[in-house]
Amino acid sequence: MRRAFSLLAVLAFGVIFAGLVGGYDERQALSALAVHYLTQVPSDLGAPNVVTGILITFRGFDTLGEVAVLFMVAASVGLLLASETDEKARPRVALGARRGPSELVRSGAEVVLPLIFLFGAYVIMNGHLSAGGGFQGGAVVASGVMLLMLAYPTGPIHHGFLSIAESLAGVFYVLIGIVGIVFGMGFLDSHILPRGNFGTLFSAGAIPLISALLGIKVGAELSVIIDRFRS
Repeated sequence: MRRAFSLLAVLAFGVIFAGLVGGYDERQALSALAVHYLTQVPSDLGAPNVVTGILITFRGFDTLGEVAVLFMVAASVGLLLASETDEKARPRVALGARRGPSELVRSGAEVVLPLIFLFGAYVIMNGHLSAGGGFQGGAVVASGVMLLMLAYPTGPIHHGFLSIAESLAGVFYVLIGIVGIVFGMGFLDSHILPRGNFGTLFSAGAIPLISALLGIKVGAELSVIIDRFRS
């Protein structure tokens, strides 16, 4: 009976997927909304990367909600995996404490880690010019922290520094949004800073600053989540 039900479920999903694939029709021209954003973001915001301009400015409240969700996830993981009762019941055993990492892992980490952090900073700071941004760069930085933990399992992560960095980034992010409401045309309005020269690093108004704050916040929160799973 269970096999027959599973087979029917697979067939039903197959029919639905076939209908979606069969009804797919490639758009031959851009929609009016796409044309609006493709012209509005470079001309009004001064950002060559249309996606970053939309996410940081036009969808500022959505981005704030996404960051808030990530913060709640980090807080929940910390609450579940680092509770006082668990710490009193059994000592924390670091990942790889029984058998340390190989020399290849440590040597590779020493070479690759600076490049990872440098690339993460590049992705964050150039999000308004090319593919990237605060979320992507923060994830790259957090991947470097994960490699650091693999290479040095017993090395402590400074949670106080990460908490302060994450909190300050979130506070300044909201403050910039409020400044945009007061002195601009809405929450996280990038016009509060000069646009600069199109296509240069210091351009697109406040978008690079907002992207940097997002990168710091996301990188710190993901690093805390990764470290909690070492428990």
